[in-house]
Amino acid sequence: MLGVARSVRKGDTVNMNLSWLVDEPHRRLATGDPEACALSAEGMERWSYRDLRDHADRYAKGLQDLGVVTGDRVGILLLNSLEYWATYFGILKLGAIAVRLNFRLAPAELQYVLSDSGCKVLCFHARFGTRLEPIRPEVPVQAYVVFQEAGGDGPDWALSSKAWEEGDPVGISPAASNMSDPAMLMYTSGTSGQAKGALWTHGNTLWFAVMQALKWGFSPGTVAMTTGPFYHVGAFEDLLLPALLSRGSAVFLGSGGFSIERALTVMEKERVTDILLYPFMLYELVRYSNLEQHDLSRLKRIVSGGDPLMPWAVEAVRERLPGVELVQAYGLTEGGAISTCLDDAYAAVHPDSVGRPLPLTSVSVVREDGSEAEPGEVGEVMVCSPSVSAGYWNQPNATRETFVDGWCRTGDLGRVTDDGFLVLTGRKKDMIRSGGENIYPAEVERVLTDHPVVMEAAVIAVPDEKFLEVGCAVVVLEAGVLVDDEELLGYCRSYLASYKVPRYVVRVDQLPRNLSGKVTKYALRERYRQIGREPQSSL
Repeated sequence: MLGVARSVRKGDTVNMNLSWLVDEPHRRLATGDPEACALSAEGMERWSYRDLRDHADRYAKGLQDLGVVTGDRVGILLLNSLEYWATYFGILKLGAIAVRLNFRLAPAELQYVLSDSGCKVLCFHARFGTRLEPIRPEVPVQAYVVFQEAGGDGPDWALSSKAWEEGDPVGISPAASNMSDPAMLMYTSGTSGQAKGALWTHGNTLWFAVMQALKWGFSPGTVAMTTGPFYHVGAFEDLLLPALLSRGSAVFLGSGGFSIERALTVMEKERVTDILLYPFMLYELVRYSNLEQHDLSRLKRIVSGGDPLMPWAVEAVRERLPGVELVQAYGLTEGGAISTCLDDAYAAVHPDSVGRPLPLTSVSVVREDGSEAEPGEVGEVMVCSPSVSAGYWNQPNATRETFVDGWCRTGDLGRVTDDGFLVLTGRKKDMIRSGGENIYPAEVERVLTDHPVVMEAAVIAVPDEKFLEVGCAVVVLEAGVLVDDEELLGYCRSYLASYKVPRYVVRVDQLPRNLSGKVTKYALRERYRQIGREPQSSL
């Protein structure tokens, strides 16, 4: 009979939660090398897995000394940085909940999120002190911790994080969190109204990392990179957490001042294998004249999401980066971040699709009565997976409305093809009801963006006396190109039923977007709501 080599001490108990990601490499029998690179801030500063664990422990001890206990909410108002990771995992070690704050929010918006979440402690970079100053009397925050930056130490009403860096984590009392316990609150910017706090548990987050690692075969050789702000799952949970789970390396850009040249320099230096680029970043990439001068020989995969990619950009990636897989992802924060992916192999066959479900994910298209729609029939997209959010913070009615029997109602409309691919047809609230017919904006937008001079398009409803509402196409044209309304509308008539063709055309330099990069159609509807009441036929 085999014996146990040593007795298991009380402190050796393993809690299978998110803290396992930073604690496990330091066990005697571990899955990876604790001295391997875990995090790289643009290749200018790196932390090993040991560094990450040690900093997280120190930050947890600092928070514990401020009275943070299980269930408390701790706000993170930090730029992309190594200390962001230590703060996040330090919060989780205590069983507290990390509230990931958008640093672009105005004071009134920050006040709403801090009050709604009930943050007890707020960790922030010094530059945000002036934005916090006027709202301090109105929020429940009991302690502020400032992270210094070059050129300033921050306000005198905040505690310095330097004490955490120099502190000793001895005496830390980690919480015995389990997979169903809350880990993170992320306030969704949405495309149609008030932000809501989507609650992710330890299980949601860990399973999402597992699902991605399974899908893309991540390993210790993976070097994954993201380019967006950490207050989005698309820059933190997407790619980077599964890279850490697989004991690879997670590379990120600092906040602000994005340029494709900067990103390429980091990709080359860090020998990146997988990268997430939002559509506008991908467009910059394929238009970059000096692309071939960068060594991207390790690059295997580009993941994009947020908005559908323009067909010309997909072709440009194939031409300029042959051998690199282009994946188009679809999902939303509440629905577990990524629900489906269109793999490169199917892009030519289903260019209008968002693909098939991620591992461990079920997707269904349902009718108004909840029954499953037939192939080709439009209905609401619903998703079910271990990463689907546990609900909305302090909003029981919205939670009941969105989360039904383990499924998340996405609010997106779609249909399933005969061979099992999901095609989105628009947002449920964006659907245009014209003369008794349903018009799905995404279908019209795809036709418009196939026109050689249309770079982007958004189709919205505007009032109409006869048909109740009709379509209005808001388009961004290729710079310096002139094209009249009739040519664009005639192009649409070649591919769409007459009732689907927009009545009006508006030209803009750029489409309004929220902080997630998604087009805010509610802003367009408000801006152009008088069009249908005005005497002209088009603008």
